[in-house]
This record gives sequence, structure tokens and C-alpha cells, in this order.
Amino acid sequence: MAITAALVKELRESTGVGMMDAKKALVENDGDMEAAQDWLRTKGLAKAAKKAGRTAAEGLVAVTVAGGKGVAVEVNSETDFVAKNAEFQEMVSGIAAAALTVSDVDGLNGADMGGKTVADVITDKIATIGENMSLRRMASVEGENVVTYVHNAVTDGMGKIGVLVAMNGGDEAFGRQVAMHIAAANPQALNEAALDPAIVEKERQVLTDQARESGKPENIIENMIKGRMKKFLAEVTLLGQDFVINPDLTVEAAAKEAGAEIVGYVRMEVGEGIEKEEVDFAAEVAAAVQG
Repeated sequence: MAITAALVKELRESTGVGMMDAKKALVENDGDMEAAQDWLRTKGLAKAAKKAGRTAAEGLVAVTVAGGKGVAVEVNSETDFVAKNAEFQEMVSGIAAAALTVSDVDGLNGADMGGKTVADVITDKIATIGENMSLRRMASVEGENVVTYVHNAVTDGMGKIGVLVAMNGGDEAFGRQVAMHIAAANPQALNEAALDPAIVEKERQVLTDQARESGKPENIIENMIKGRMKKFLAEVTLLGQDFVINPDLTVEAAAKEAGAEIVGYVRMEVGEGIEKEEVDFAAEVAAAVQG
């Protein structure tokens, strides 16, 4: 039987799978729609696809280091309950290990993980655990020393906030202190040069408008803006921030004392930037009762 675009479209709409999966299911079953649906369910694809539209804002961040390279990955689930599941944690750990061999999320989705791609492993896990899951992002740093820290760790190397610090020189103890500082202070960038120019310009404009409202002479306004921009940059850049371990020093000054140069960092927190759906549990139960 000819596999038409209309057949593929019908199967996609009834199961929620992608076009290629729908076409493959129809080819494998000679265009028989019911058999193709059963084939997709057997493979776990239809079940996984139907869950793919649900918001996954919980999950775990995992960090790992090998050979001067550190990686952090965020894998999301729908509920915190699944994030505490040993099966889910084992998968996240494997994904983090695979991330050491690639440079971005696209590469990681296609990376080998026990004979399957990472993307296929996640799809299989969606089908078996019963929640939507997604590999949201990865980031990496490199340096002579790369130190990790996980805040509120649920198991070794993974939790809600993961931090990597890359240094030339220094030691692990100092690196861990810096990582803890990053977890708490959440800097926007390593230094002024690494800040998004749009953020800097927006802040400069706000401070300029505020200063001009004072009605003071232009030369005084210029000095006010310079002083306030200096304070802003100190607050949002890692090297400019007061070190939480010793607030008398900036992080940059503390690094010099420790014989270290901080060359990069990553701070990754589960769910940041994801708009979570507000669920009315009572209404949900009522709807379920009414069928």
C-alpha cells in the first residue's frame, strides 16, 4: 500500500509522534493505520510523544570533570519525585559522562550512551517512567584545575544547582570556596568584558536617567554615573564581587592571594527561565471525576 502524506499526517495527529516515526511505522506495517499505532505504542514512541507537550521544569543538574574539562548538564522532568528516582539519576549521570565527548546539546543528543543515542535513551525513559523529560542544556569549561560544587546534592555530582570553576593555579580547596560563592551570589559574568553589552548599556541608560533627574550640573552627573556603573559592575561580575568567604576582598583579590587565575565558570540551576504551569489540583481532581 502506498504511504501517502495524508496517512502520515493522520498518524501523527492521532499519536503525537514526529513525521519520520509516523512514516516508519506505516512502512513497517504496510500502511495499516491500526497496526502502525500498535507498533508505535510497542516502541514506546506514541506514549512518549503524547507527554512531550507537558512542562518539564523539575529535574537535576549534573556536573563532572575529566582531563581539565568540566561539564554541566540539565535534564528536566515534570516532578521533583522523578528527580529523586534512582533510575532517572542513573540516566542523568550517563548523560553527563557522554557530555565530556561533545561540545553542545545537539552533539550530546546524538552521542552514544550504551549503544543508543542520548535522545533515544531519554525517549525510552519517558515511556517507562511515564513523565515528560528533556535534555535542556549543557555547558563546559576548561583549565588547569576544574572544581565542582553541587548545592543541595541528591546524590554524588548532581542536585538543584551545579557549579564548575576553571582555574590556572590555585588548589581544590580554594576552587570549592569560589564555587560555593558562585552558587550563592549568582554572578552574571566572569568580568566586565564577558558581560552582555546590551545589559551594560541598559543599566547605563537607567543610571543616566536617574542622575539627570537630580538636576545637578552635567560634570557632576557624569561622575555620578561612573561611580554607579562601577558599583553595578562589582555587583554582577564574579571577579568584582566581595568574596563571601572574606568580604574584605573581592574574588579577584582572593584569587591572587591563593595563586589562582579564574578563567571560567558555569552556574546551572534546575528550571531557571522555565515558565511553570500553575496547576489547580482541586480543579484537576474534579475534572477527572467528571470524566
